[in-house]
Amino acid sequence: MTLYIDPPTWPGHGRQWSHLVSDVSYAELHAFAARLGAPSRAFERDHYDIPSESYAAAVALGAIETGSKEIVRLLTAAGLRQRKYVRP
Repeated sequence: MTLYIDPPTWPGHGRQWSHLVSDVSYAELHAFAARLGAPSRAFERDHYDIPSESYAAAVALGAIETGSKEIVRLLTAAGLRQRKYVRP
């Protein structure tokens, strides 16, 4: 099981957020997020938004720290990248 998390540098709702991804499957990602205690509403297309307060716990559970560009590269290479739908 390999999960990756980027630093909590993404602002939103008065907090800083990380992205948690799998390079294998969504099933692996959902199982890890459940172990972390992330609510299902934190799942967005291809990743979980993880608040900065949960970053250390994700790393302690085995998530590998990596950069944001690497997160996108990993998702794309695994065929798991889901682009945001833009209305025409």
